[in-house]
Amino acid sequence: MSKHKLEYIWLDGYKPTQSLRSKTKVVSDFTGNVEDACQWNFDGSSTEQAAGNDSDTLLKPVEVYPDPDRFGGNGWLIMCEVLNADGTPHESNGRATITDDDNDFWFGFEQEYTLIDLDTELPLGFPKSGYPAPQGPYYTSVGARYAIGRDMVDEHLHLCLEAGLNVEGINAEVMMGQWEFQIFAKGAAKAGDEIWVARYLMERIGEKYGVAVDWHPKPVKGDWNGSGMHANFSNGAMRDQGGKDMMINICETFGKNIDRHISVYGADNDQRLTGLHETQSIDKFSYGEFDRGASIRIPVNTIQDDWKGRLEDRRAASNGDPYKIAAAIIKTTKEALA
Repeated sequence: MSKHKLEYIWLDGYKPTQSLRSKTKVVSDFTGNVEDACQWNFDGSSTEQAAGNDSDTLLKPVEVYPDPDRFGGNGWLIMCEVLNADGTPHESNGRATITDDDNDFWFGFEQEYTLIDLDTELPLGFPKSGYPAPQGPYYTSVGARYAIGRDMVDEHLHLCLEAGLNVEGINAEVMMGQWEFQIFAKGAAKAGDEIWVARYLMERIGEKYGVAVDWHPKPVKGDWNGSGMHANFSNGAMRDQGGKDMMINICETFGKNIDRHISVYGADNDQRLTGLHETQSIDKFSYGEFDRGASIRIPVNTIQDDWKGRLEDRRAASNGDPYKIAAAIIKTTKEALA
């Protein structure tokens, strides 16, 4: 009888930015269905999620994906929510903040990140002293001088697709050593699950290459682009009814709720949202057609489709929790359409 290796994945309780954790459970039989992945527990006192004298914290499986890279096969990736010992959601559980979730809301997250050379603690391709040539040639680049880390990035794309994640594209980003992948999903929880599992796979690939993955929104200070996780969103009304008045009203409602969004859009985001490098200042709000320097960009496709479709909130940071980001977007959008 073959054994199955179930990799339970969750988010710790560290603040202001949570990290991924995981451990392996070996079982004799497994169907690949989330219902057949049993609840497990872990030492929450070692992850900032419990006290030492009351340390049992629960892992509730919420999604299962095949693990295409587990040595020997029969591997599974088990995305989990963290619960208190009494079964209530732990305060670190961002997925539990999604109180109104269905397939009506669609999300496309553009996850940027930076690959870090562990010897220099600088982005891949950066010299040990000084800086590379100014940004410009690196975005969507080709060639050994500019596209640094492609082997690792392509392997990540392959594994994500093999795992069943709905990655819709990748590209080199504006700063050397900076890359992006895009994930689309129907439903806030599903979108968050897939982003977190994709982040997990990238971190694990980094272990093999000896390369760190930096999710910080401003990994290099100075005249370099930061890293974001632009959130493209729509619901049925936006896709089917639409109209300029509706879209403008949604944008203006977002502008009335700046704190709601910025509070969950990622730590140290003020270092990225400066008004420079294709951003709006963190304390201001703007929207505009095709405007990558606005808080919300109204894409050309939406306008061409008679103002039906999606909007792009460009403020979310690369280290933000997609669960919390999606929950805030749903709340504000529903307020605008009420």
